[in-house]
Amino acid sequence: MSDKRQHPPTVRLRRLAAELRRLRSSAGLTREDVADKKGINAATLYRIEKARARPQKRTLIALLDLYQADDEQRADLLAIQSGSNDQGWLRPYHSELPEEYTAYIGFEAEARTVRNYESLFIPGLAQTEAYACAVVKGVLPKASQREIEQRVRARMERQALLTKEQPLQLWAIIDEAAVRRAVGGRKVMLEQTRHLLQLMEEPNVTFQVIPFDKGAHTGMLGSFVHMDFPDPADPELVYIDTPAGDLFLESETEIRRYKSMFEHLQAIAVGPNESADLLAKVAE
Repeated sequence: MSDKRQHPPTVRLRRLAAELRRLRSSAGLTREDVADKKGINAATLYRIEKARARPQKRTLIALLDLYQADDEQRADLLAIQSGSNDQGWLRPYHSELPEEYTAYIGFEAEARTVRNYESLFIPGLAQTEAYACAVVKGVLPKASQREIEQRVRARMERQALLTKEQPLQLWAIIDEAAVRRAVGGRKVMLEQTRHLLQLMEEPNVTFQVIPFDKGAHTGMLGSFVHMDFPDPADPELVYIDTPAGDLFLESETEIRRYKSMFEHLQAIAVGPNESADLLAKVAE
């Protein structure tokens, strides 16, 4: 068996998959119908429609013929297919990171806006190196020093998205517990809190805190990230990191549910200025 690592899906590959699902549905065909009419294995079609495989050009043309795609759709999808494996964000050492994490890094690198709720951690895009190191050591006690260094390095590199020419828009909401827990000790947390206060002054960063006295709220169900992308045609994405594995959600129903949750958290959290005051008090 080959040990060659498969590249995680890109935004373009996900868009291609979504468009092919939509066209097949509009044509009133099941995957089994497509298999019967075009001889394309149903399992292969499933992988293509889930962005787990890049279709060959001749396969894509056969599908577009069957779905009676118009000239504009055909040109658009063939252009996407020709560049759907472009992953300029990959670094040589990323091959040693978990595949789900490199997929997340890739989607984040292509995103326009990231809306991140965290109940126990400072968001990765806002972590200091010392805090990130303490988090990785605490969460992954069996990780080797090399694994720790790779994860921290990847986290620090991700933060360049906030200062590039067209910076990522970050809206982060955290529970007060995330800044009260002394990860790495008091010195590390003091540095981390001051870093948050500096970051909050950036025009592309919005930061809110949900104080303890707000009581129970929907965010107590767990942390999540919602991303959208510069091209409105690219499907939005929700990412959830769980002990059982990472989840990437993209159905319209799931996206609406998490967008609604984030809006609720925005409403219950104190505003950016009050959040800054709270962080300043914690620093003191």
